[in-house]
Amino acid sequence: MTSIGTALNPYAQYGSAYARAAATPSLASTLSNDSANNDPLGNNATNLTLSDAARAQLAKSSLPDFTTVTNDARTTLDSLYTVAGVKGPLVDGKTTIDLSSLDRRSLFAISTNNGGKFSPDEQAVATRELKQRFDTALAPSLATTRLTGDYNVSYKAALDYLDGASPEEKATATWAAQRAAVLKGYQATQQDPTVAPTGIAGDPIAPALAGTATPTPSQSRDFGDIASDVRAFLDRQKSEAASNGKQLVYDPGRKTGQLADLSPLDNRSLSAITLNKDNRFSSEEIYAAKQELSARTRASVLDALKQSQQSGDPRQLSLGILQTYSSMSSEERQAANWTPAFQDAAIKNYKSTSTLLSMLQSQSG
Repeated sequence: MTSIGTALNPYAQYGSAYARAAATPSLASTLSNDSANNDPLGNNATNLTLSDAARAQLAKSSLPDFTTVTNDARTTLDSLYTVAGVKGPLVDGKTTIDLSSLDRRSLFAISTNNGGKFSPDEQAVATRELKQRFDTALAPSLATTRLTGDYNVSYKAALDYLDGASPEEKATATWAAQRAAVLKGYQATQQDPTVAPTGIAGDPIAPALAGTATPTPSQSRDFGDIASDVRAFLDRQKSEAASNGKQLVYDPGRKTGQLADLSPLDNRSLSAITLNKDNRFSSEEIYAAKQELSARTRASVLDALKQSQQSGDPRQLSLGILQTYSSMSSEERQAANWTPAFQDAAIKNYKSTSTLLSMLQSQSG
């Protein structure tokens, strides 16, 4: 994969787009064209995706009723117990099953004992999982705030996460109270992002930044176990292709064969293929994983650029890159070659841009 270190830094190229923003009808389209000709992330394919708003609207239009969600959650838990060879979710206070396959709405159904179908232990582990997902969603923004002193980014991330709740979760007093607290903090940081909001009852951000909140213990899986699972995932696709009389291929330009689908894999799984620490993967598999990971990385940078353009705040590019960096595991950073020097460059760019904006504001005042 093309280096994103000091030798070739796409951040510098993307940063130059600040000056072009006012002169071009679409910053995103300009950058997409630039990427097609000289892609610093090593992938010449343009990645087209639905906006978050469009995906959210599609999701809402096909939401199953809550009773169905509850029944499916009950069935999933029972299946997990069977596979793990256990009778409940806790043994000596430790979780016996992995709840990652359950979505947020299903976890909410379990945590609230919807329909009276779940035990107290099941409610407890679902509540813990929901808390961990909230912590995980906020972690990159909290890290960015600590690096830059911009509190707005953390409150916005919390607000976005809360707004992504299901209708059932939004109907609770707990959700309403937490959102009101976060919204108050967000509005305060819009006035001055460098000042931390204080005195807001129920604010989850202030204690998290101060280190007084108790984080949910992370249950990150062993990287070798992830590689094993990915190997099995690819082998299943190979078997399915063979049953259809086809060869599994990784090059979308191939005229024959069944194209491997890497889209269900998360970035850490793609990194397991890319780094190939245990020599489990072929050169074709490694190349395809690099391409997929590169496309996702580029998409996150382009999203930060769009935010910068739409908000009129050039610092959003730096903040977006810093959040992406903070959200990566060490393996993902290694696979993408996002070095500490790259993070340092983003911080420096954020601070210098903030200084320039402050100077302009003082002169205009």
